[in-house]
Order: sequence, then structure tokens, then C-alpha cells
Amino acid sequence: MALMRLVRNISTRRLVALCAAVVGLLAGATAFAIAATGGGPKPPPEALPVAVHDALTAPQPEGVTARIQFTNHMLSSSDLQGGSPLLSGASGRLWASSDGHVRLELQADASAESGGTSDTQVISDGKQVTVYDSGSNTVYRAALPAADAKDSGAAATEQPPSVEQIKNAIARLMDHATVGAAVPSNVAGQPAYTVRIGPKQDGGLVGGAELAWDAVHGAPLRVAIYAKGDSSPVLELKVTDISYGPVSPSAFDVNPPAGAKVTDLSPSSGGQGDHGDTAPVTGLGNVQQQVSFPVAAPSTLAGMPQSEVRLIQSGKDAGALVTYGSGPGGIAVLEQAANPNASTTPSGGDHSQLTLPSVSINGVQGEELDTPLGTMVRFQRDGIQYTVLGSVPPATAQAAARALP
Repeated sequence: MALMRLVRNISTRRLVALCAAVVGLLAGATAFAIAATGGGPKPPPEALPVAVHDALTAPQPEGVTARIQFTNHMLSSSDLQGGSPLLSGASGRLWASSDGHVRLELQADASAESGGTSDTQVISDGKQVTVYDSGSNTVYRAALPAADAKDSGAAATEQPPSVEQIKNAIARLMDHATVGAAVPSNVAGQPAYTVRIGPKQDGGLVGGAELAWDAVHGAPLRVAIYAKGDSSPVLELKVTDISYGPVSPSAFDVNPPAGAKVTDLSPSSGGQGDHGDTAPVTGLGNVQQQVSFPVAAPSTLAGMPQSEVRLIQSGKDAGALVTYGSGPGGIAVLEQAANPNASTTPSGGDHSQLTLPSVSINGVQGEELDTPLGTMVRFQRDGIQYTVLGSVPPATAQAAARALP
């Protein structure tokens, strides 16, 4: 799988930037972002099921043009050097059309060393997504899952759920999460509703998320993610100005420079685990038969029981994903054969924008990424690269890494 090769070879700075890009794209493609609640007209109070139903049945706008602000507090200023918009946050613009085209443009002031400003473009036509980071002159491309013809036909004739159906769906959601009321608000001058959702059980370091949508047009308007115990969002995409109407096709006609480095994240053709219709390979014994290294899969890790061992790629790049616990507060361990040509220095040898603390894992030097929403510890030992991820404090991630046999 292309993602497997990327995780092995990509520097930590680019890995973090790519993760942030995905967050930005999902927010941009499904939410036309929001500005902080301010003055202006507010919609009348409505029960949440009614407000959601009204949004789902509102006429779809032909397009959206907006000025946006992206906030990213995942990294501290001591870790971050340079001006990548995906790492430091930025202002920019967003265009979206009813036929599935989306363009998200972010610009941030860069350091004198990196020269001027840094620009990031996220473009999608509904079939492929392209992310271009001018700071590294790198393009990431990925094909989006194609809709099944049968499902597409059903979707075309499917009616929006009734208020009662929405009410029942919210009740089921509340078995696992706390769901607030639809709070009347005003977002970028538009009457809107805002709702907060939080984990009811073990949410790890995630405190909750907020979503706002236009009460008239039905378009989602705000995405914000909060860390536990923090009233300020860690990640937020918001609009400072928004308008509805047709968008010129030229707004989506953007091509990266011819000399940019291209990384294709699309699944490769063929191979176990490359397609969603292929049964996954699970279980320690089955996975061990298809990888070239001994899989470390203790029955418990950091006090959490093992939940699954899964093959994530076949062939020479075969690797294993071992998960522990359940929900956002669990831990995942990605194991793969180490690339002998890859740098073993912290941050993958790329210090232009991100420097990470080193951490000792049983005498082996690794690197640690500590954020308000979770921790990553990565190290190599005996020809195997281990990546420990979880919405857990650094001490928990380090303990899990050191407990791997």
C-alpha cells in the first residue's frame, strides 16, 4: 500500500504536514468553515433533530466562495520553525461547487530562511485529491474511493431522513457521546446553529468537537476540535466572509509547478489489503506468515488489552498494525521492515521546519511528537521500525514503546 511506503520513508515534518492537510481537506470539503460567533441575526431556537432536518432538506447552493482562517495548535512554537500553513496555521480562501469541486488555499508568513510566504493548495474534483506544499515543493495525490453504481443510483432517489429518524439516530449516538443542543448563533454574518459533541467514555486526550451550519442554506459552517480541559480549539477552520452562488470553473484550474516532487498515495493495484472488498488478514499467526520480521504483539500494552493484529500490506512491504484498548484512548503500533536507506536521525533528517525531541527506548534513540491530542513515538530496532500512536500522554506512549519485546 502506498501509505505504507510513505510512512516508512517520509520525514516527520512532512508526515505531520500531510496529516494536517487531510484534516484541512475534510473540513474544507464537508464544511464551509466559520468565523467566531459575533453580531448579526440568529435563527429561532429549534430542537436539534428539527435543525438537522432543516439543514438536510435546504436547497443546495450552486457554490460557495469564502475567506477562511485555519488554526493549528498541535505543535508548540519551540518545535516549529518556518512557515508551512499546515503546521503553523494560516489565512486563505475556499471555493466549492455543487458538482464536487473543492479548492482550499492557505498562505502563511514564512521565515527569512525559507523565503517570503509559504502556500498550500488542496484541490479535489471528487475523484482525486491533490495537496501542494510550496515550502517543500511537494505534491501529494490520492484517488478517492469510487461510488458503487448501485449505491449511486440509490442515493439519487433516497429521501432525507425524517425528524423522527434523526431523533432516533441522535439517541443511538448519545449511547457513546454527549451531544449538546442546537445553539442559535451567527457565523460570518449568517444565521447558524452550533452543536458540541464529546466522548462519553474513554476519549483519550480529545475533549470534544464543535460543528456549526448555516440555518438557511444547510451548509456545515464550522469545524473545531478541542483537547480535554482546554476551552480553546486545537484545530479550527473558520470563515471570516462567505457568499453563495456559482463559482467559475477557472477557480479550480490550478496546477503545481512542473518540477515539484510528486508522492502518490493511491492504493496500488493488486495485493492483499489493497481493496476494501478483499477480506483483511487478521490474527497474529496469519499476519506473521506474511511479514519478513517477528511481529511484536504482547497480550497487553500500557495496561490495555490487545484488540487486533492486522496485515496492512502484502509482498515485500508487508507490515502489521497491532491495536490495544478501544475508542480514541487506545494505542496503535505500526510495525514494518526498516528502510536501510532512510535516515535514523530525529525528524528524518529534515530540520527545516520541525525539530522533535529525541527519546531513548531501551537504549535506542527515537523521536517523539507530543501534541495536545496525542503522542507519536517512532524508533528502529533490529531492522524493524516501530511507530506507536495514541491519544495518550507522552509517558503512556513511551511506556508502550519500551514494553514492546
